[in-house]
Amino acid sequence: MNQAYVELERRFAALDALKGAQAVLSWDREVMMPGGAAASRAEQLAALGQVCHARIADPELADLLDAAEQDTAKLDDWQAANLAHMRRTWRHETALDARLVEALSRAQSRSIEAWSSARPAADFSAFLPAFQEIVVLSREAAAAKAAALGKAPWDALLDAYEDSLTGEQIDALFDRLATALPPIRDRAMAAQAARPAPLQPKGPFPAERQKNLGERLMALAGFDFGHGRLDTSAHPFTGGVFGDVRITTRFDEHDFTSSVMAVMHETGHALYEQGRPADWAAQPVGEAANMTMHESQSLLVEMQAARSPQFLAFAAPIIAQELGGQGPAFRADNLHALATRVAPGCIRVDADELHYPFHIVLRTRLERALIAGDLAPADLPGAWNEAMAELVGVTPPDDRLGCLQDIHWPIGAFGYFPTYTLGALAAAQLFAAATAQDGDILPGLERGDFAPLLTWLRHNIHRHGARQSTQELLIAATGAPLSTQAFEAHLARRYLD
Repeated sequence: MNQAYVELERRFAALDALKGAQAVLSWDREVMMPGGAAASRAEQLAALGQVCHARIADPELADLLDAAEQDTAKLDDWQAANLAHMRRTWRHETALDARLVEALSRAQSRSIEAWSSARPAADFSAFLPAFQEIVVLSREAAAAKAAALGKAPWDALLDAYEDSLTGEQIDALFDRLATALPPIRDRAMAAQAARPAPLQPKGPFPAERQKNLGERLMALAGFDFGHGRLDTSAHPFTGGVFGDVRITTRFDEHDFTSSVMAVMHETGHALYEQGRPADWAAQPVGEAANMTMHESQSLLVEMQAARSPQFLAFAAPIIAQELGGQGPAFRADNLHALATRVAPGCIRVDADELHYPFHIVLRTRLERALIAGDLAPADLPGAWNEAMAELVGVTPPDDRLGCLQDIHWPIGAFGYFPTYTLGALAAAQLFAAATAQDGDILPGLERGDFAPLLTWLRHNIHRHGARQSTQELLIAATGAPLSTQAFEAHLARRYLD
């Protein structure tokens, strides 16, 4: 028995429990916490962050890693992969000193509080002081991680979310999309303009009825409500811990389609979390592979499955029943037309598949400039609006619909955004392989049965945890590494055929 490894498992299990407490406190801050508790919550999260960092930075843990790595012959494949992820976690955590970890935690709490009030007021100036602090500290963290990982600063931040692809590889994929998508988009919009516009169901649709609808669709997809729940927040997200997965959405009482698809998106994340290997749930190797794969699961459920004509044919009467709707606006063909309409818009989470990648290219370019010091935080609104006009074809009327719309930068999640479009590519690739390998997946969706699709995902993605990388998972499941080919074919089939 590798005794050093055994002790590492014990320590990382305890660390997982502490991080789980952080996750639930963070969820509560976004969903239920009264505004006046922000200062005390910041202290709580900062204290937990210090404890977690101290446990990773403990010199004894470094010695244990060294000792375990000298005796790997006694480890099986899962244990060896777990040890590699322990070392990766250690490198990321110890790259930052305790002072910077605490400063980032406190700054994130202040930033979220400032963003939460500045966003609805479209007041970037009110958010700017907190944002400047986040950017300065994130630059410091990027430099520290770059030195520890031997990467460029922004690539070192990316590594926390996607560790098997480089910035150079991402640039190549995004450059291909920049060439391939505009002709498909233009043809799709021209074809759409030649058809009668879909009917917009007339509300209002009370939030409670929309939530009931969301929960019913979640259940169809396979979400386990014995180990999770749905709530409301300013920005949809998936949080909580293994065995207690919390997802959120937001409601527009005049347009239910946004909340429905946000729920299905977050359900994809939640199904991945609920399907992780239980025996390894408290260990690094039992986590999701990375955020590219996480986003692939959310987009596969939302974009590939929930927006398919097969599933909407089944869901249309359920939607009408839950929302009290009737008439041609609630017919399956009309709901499908609404779910696949193409139009430029300001909001990323509401963007169609043909415009969404440009939202991600915009954010990727801007955050790289922010981290490099080439873009001052105060200049973000102007740079954002200019890039939106160039890439998406619209100019936000205010900062609420512009640079204040996302929570990622307020929480310091630089390096995350590319994984959304990388996930879309992977989702198309996985769905194409799944439907080719199992002929019951599409008929299953037509009868409201996600079980064939979920079974395929459980076997090919979820059960592997973080034991394999993005490329390894895709090659094993689809026979090819990540590319734009399946995504391009999916878009042409859905919007042009």
